[in-house]
Amino acid sequence: MLRYAITSRTLFPGDERHQQAALIEQAARWGAAGIDVIQLREKDLPAAELAVLARSVLKNLRGTTMLLINSRPDIAIAGGAHGVHLAGGAGELSPEQVRHLYASADVSAPIITVSCHSLAEVARARENRVDAILFAPVFGKSVAGQIVSPGQGLDQLHAACIAADATPVYALGGVTLENSSDCLHAGATGVAGIRLFHG
Repeated sequence: MLRYAITSRTLFPGDERHQQAALIEQAARWGAAGIDVIQLREKDLPAAELAVLARSVLKNLRGTTMLLINSRPDIAIAGGAHGVHLAGGAGELSPEQVRHLYASADVSAPIITVSCHSLAEVARARENRVDAILFAPVFGKSVAGQIVSPGQGLDQLHAACIAADATPVYALGGVTLENSSDCLHAGATGVAGIRLFHG
């Protein structure tokens, strides 16, 4: 089972400096534990600060773990990250645009993953030859026992895996250690999450 960890420094206590330091330490633990991909998803950070954080995470990574930057190929290139994670919606950067930026910078071709929330988005991601698809949300999100966002379910995950063909699919959204095997049985190559790997 492939594992794709998504960062959120706000899960750590303390001020900004302490949160970033804790994130760097967590990423190092993920690398030591063999997590396959880390997506740096600190979307609110200024570009320069995000690039510094990316370089710090990379410097402390061991093994084969890959670092992707959320929606910022410029920072991925500047920070030396392995690639980029893109939103799958219309009007977002396309995988082709990201590949062009990497080629223009004369660096190795990027790893590109894309979030997909429908079978049409999965088909488009497959046609764009992305390296992996994050299909979400598989399971619903509950707050105080009330469902605030319903999941698409394992049947839809299975349909997404069929639509993706040979492109790996990670199950995202409400995935836990207990239901991760159900995601694999539905055809997912691996699981992804924010809280799933924290703790």
